[in-house]
Amino acid sequence: MSDLEQRFAQALSLQAAGRFREALEGYLALSRQVLTANLACNICDCHLRLGELDAAQAALSNAAGQRPGHTGVQAAGLRLGAALLADGRYAEGWPWMEARAGLHPEAAAPVNLGIPEWTGQPLAGKSILVWVEQGFGDQIMFARFAGQLAALGARVTLAARPALAALLAAMPAADAVVPVALGETVRVAPHDYWSRYASLPYRLGVTLETLSGAPYLRAPADRLGRWAGRRGVGLMWRTSATGFNAAAKALPEARARRLLDRGLVSLQPEDTGAGDFADTAAIVEGLDLVVSVDTAVAHLAGAMGKPCWTLLPRQGLDWRWLKGRADSPWYDSMRLFRQTEAGGWSAVADEVEAALDAR
Repeated sequence: MSDLEQRFAQALSLQAAGRFREALEGYLALSRQVLTANLACNICDCHLRLGELDAAQAALSNAAGQRPGHTGVQAAGLRLGAALLADGRYAEGWPWMEARAGLHPEAAAPVNLGIPEWTGQPLAGKSILVWVEQGFGDQIMFARFAGQLAALGARVTLAARPALAALLAAMPAADAVVPVALGETVRVAPHDYWSRYASLPYRLGVTLETLSGAPYLRAPADRLGRWAGRRGVGLMWRTSATGFNAAAKALPEARARRLLDRGLVSLQPEDTGAGDFADTAAIVEGLDLVVSVDTAVAHLAGAMGKPCWTLLPRQGLDWRWLKGRADSPWYDSMRLFRQTEAGGWSAVADEVEAALDAR
């Protein structure tokens, strides 16, 4: 093993041990002799772990300039983008988040469209297909931008998982909704452009200053009658077991039962009998308040303008909730309750119970 390889291995070992400052010093010393994409990505990661976002961005820009399609560069780009977004630096963060298209098949373009991706071209009199990606909560969150596309003069078609199709079809801004199941081949009418849901804020130039948290979803009118008469406070205490960070997001069963014993109503679909998100929206419509862990129901309540208390884990906290805020610029009606330590649900649940008492 050469001297350079030995020094790289030593820095890598320090990085794996969480000794990021020492690892960074080793990597930077090496970079004065040779700078590879892998080395630049490791430098970026150490800076990110130390909260040094400007330095991380400079390091990764060097790597991206060398090898833009490199898997390590794309993965580091996603981490950097998320860190910038969590810091509220949206204009810098959105471009890095585009790396997901090269890493995740579900973010890839719909095949055989034969039309260009929308990258900001004029939309007056044009049609655009917004292609399905990520989870239910993500699609609900980014569906708000259909309104901006329509305001630019576009006819908007939203591709959506079947469970979301009826809900999104009730949006005034959606001219059409195409249900798309995982692994399914669908026929889509010709469009002038296509985009991905999570690319829209980048292409639209969304910043914290321009982001609107106003309601944009409603329960379909034909679902309201079935669920009429439901009142009170709804509780969603766990998310899909296969979802990102699911174990850390879930409220412990004992604390959930304690809240239910206070009269809160379960919003878990196995308890409500809801067949899709349109049904859940109709249930939420009649409630006074929704209390939810970080899952799609929280996004749904926020998108409907329903008061929503969202309970956030410390471990694996998503970028969209920003840092240290008790509110969300994405949803005007939302209040955030945050863990102060990983797994610290007891303190969060106590805070929620005190807030319920104070209502």
